Amino acid sequence: MRTPQSHTALENPPSQSALEDLRMPVQAKLAAAWTSFMFLYIYVDYFHLYKPGVIDNLRAGVVFEYDISPTLLTIFLALIAIPALMVMLSMTLPARVNRATNLVVASLYIPVSVFNAVGESSSWTYFYGLSIGLEVLLLAFILRSAWTWPRRTASPATLAASLDSEPLRTPQQA
Repeated sequence: MRTPQSHTALENPPSQSALEDLRMPVQAKLAAAWTSFMFLYIYVDYFHLYKPGVIDNLRAGVVFEYDISPTLLTIFLALIAIPALMVMLSMTLPARVNRATNLVVASLYIPVSVFNAVGESSSWTYFYGLSIGLEVLLLAFILRSAWTWPRRTASPATLAASLDSEPLRTPQQA
């Protein structure tokens, strides 16, 4: 049975009233996901400062039971710089290198995100559970987007030019 159309649907054909949904390039999806990851990563670290005793430990020269040193701060800088650079690299690297780089870096950052909860008391479970959960979801989106990167399909001109050469493979065969 067919559903009747409303009065407004009859006046506005789908071509005039439907929202345009363009296909977003994978590079833009990856850059957006890394940007979101960076915001979340930085804000989780910022909100961590609100925990009782954290500022006192910083003043005493201690972070996460480690003495504050040039080496520790360099490690922290690298941990922040890599995802920040991934925003730019996701938009500029060639597809093959881009895909591999995103797969490797996102895979390595899952344990880095989980490490944030090591040694925390159970009273902070919600904070760390939500923050790590969101970070891992973003990293999973990055992994999925990079893993399912669309293969190039042939245009009619390419198809006509390649009739004498190797047969064209469909995206499912690639």
